[in-house]
Amino acid sequence: MNLIVQKFGGTSVKSVARIKNVAGIIARAAAAGPVVAVASAMGDTTDYLLKLAQQASASPDRRELDALLATGEQISIALLSMALRERGVQAVSMSGPQLGITTENVHTAARIVEIKTDAIRRHLECGRVVVAAGFQGTTAEGDITTLGRGGSDTTAVALAAALGARTCDIYTDVSGVYTADPNIVPTAKLLPEISYDEMLEMARVGAQVLHPRAVVLARQYGLPLRVRNTFDPDHKGTVLKGVGQMEIYRPVSGVTLDRDQARLAILQVPDRPGIAGEVFGALANSHISVDMIIQAFHEGGAVNDITFTVKRNQLQAARALLEQIASTVGAGGILADQDVAKVSIVGAGLMDQPEVAATMFRELGRARINIKMISTSDIRISCVVSDGDSERAVQLVHDVFHL
Repeated sequence: MNLIVQKFGGTSVKSVARIKNVAGIIARAAAAGPVVAVASAMGDTTDYLLKLAQQASASPDRRELDALLATGEQISIALLSMALRERGVQAVSMSGPQLGITTENVHTAARIVEIKTDAIRRHLECGRVVVAAGFQGTTAEGDITTLGRGGSDTTAVALAAALGARTCDIYTDVSGVYTADPNIVPTAKLLPEISYDEMLEMARVGAQVLHPRAVVLARQYGLPLRVRNTFDPDHKGTVLKGVGQMEIYRPVSGVTLDRDQARLAILQVPDRPGIAGEVFGALANSHISVDMIIQAFHEGGAVNDITFTVKRNQLQAARALLEQIASTVGAGGILADQDVAKVSIVGAGLMDQPEVAATMFRELGRARINIKMISTSDIRISCVVSDGDSERAVQLVHDVFHL
């Protein structure tokens, strides 16, 4: 089957006029072969529904919250199907349960367990465009679930993999993946191609183009994935592929900025086995995600300082929990810092180019930008700097690597 999957985000279907524009893109693709189109909720609909839920209940039941949030995508797919039919294109809208998407029994952040494609294939064989609701599925017991933020990207890639699609196109409001955010670095360049691993790291450290879960799925199944512009549909965008398929092996592919960060430190923690497990186990039990972690020892080796970063909206909860832990384990106190942002460079060739890190640190130093924390992986180097210095840091690093 010469099938393609197209996914359209909330900005692409924000209004009826934009939905009609999307219908035109789908119609052109459908003239060449079978299409599954995945749609997100219109614009800020999901945020609006969340506000309604919070007005109805201080602590909305997660099962009922999923039932509410899933309606956003159902509005989009119904309108999009109508717009396609108006163009003379046979189309049928399908919700997550109708698509055969079964998830684990976890509400508001479920993962897909399996996709039964029989119903989708029957519609495709009859020449219909399947307009699929992103972001949602159903448990084995029949309860509606949602996949969490970025869930529509995940739906699209999962459907493409299950159906054996030749490609999956993610349509958004930019023309692809850039070397940096063009709003911060006007000279940022569009990347015609990028590896799955590079895109995954960029998504994890601040790039908003694709959700990390979708990139992981595409890499797992070797699925060609393209990022394209809904408002410039003839642009080829950026293609994601394996490193071995890349024509150019760049040491640095891009620079990202994540300002949704806060820093916490628990000081003079007794140096004994299991102490880190106590600290981070308590945070995990409270569903507080930790990013960068540094442990610094003191002379004599009796105590350590443990510093880590969390999302800014989790700072207060993490701080309160850390104060309890500090008292329990006999630590010297805690520190909290909201004046932080994470600047990262990503590149498949970083591990083979030790001078890259030195260059990044040297340029930041010359610009009098203090580095508060450093974290690395095979293809990423991240520096925590003051939030006020973060945009200047991105511009400097982008320029020094001639991106």
